[in-house]
Amino acid sequence: MIKKSERPVFLNLFQIRLPIVGIMSIAHRAAGILLFISIPFWLYVLELSLSSVEDFDRAASLIKSLWLLPFYIILLWALIHHLLAGIRYLLLDIDIGIEKPAFRYTAQSVLYATPILVLILLGVML
Repeated sequence: MIKKSERPVFLNLFQIRLPIVGIMSIAHRAAGILLFISIPFWLYVLELSLSSVEDFDRAASLIKSLWLLPFYIILLWALIHHLLAGIRYLLLDIDIGIEKPAFRYTAQSVLYATPILVLILLGVML
């Protein structure tokens, strides 16, 4: 006798309520992908800055251009989030913070500390 599967036919991803740990994990992966995708841009700027004095000035003006500011803010968020979440995962690997309230608290800490640190660093840089 063939049993009918109880699996849903249509899965609406907007109705799924992920726990805070799942949101932080997905954001950690997205931050890593963003950082990886930005590598060619930074290699281009590095190569440009090492070519000649004129190219160095061009690279400096490229870095200081305001139209790239949203790109820099997103990359700064990605860097800080990836760093904090990576530290959290390293602590979980050595069995620190694996209890139920602790792993939720550390995930919330990463998600809340990242925009605060981004704003602080933007205030220092600008």
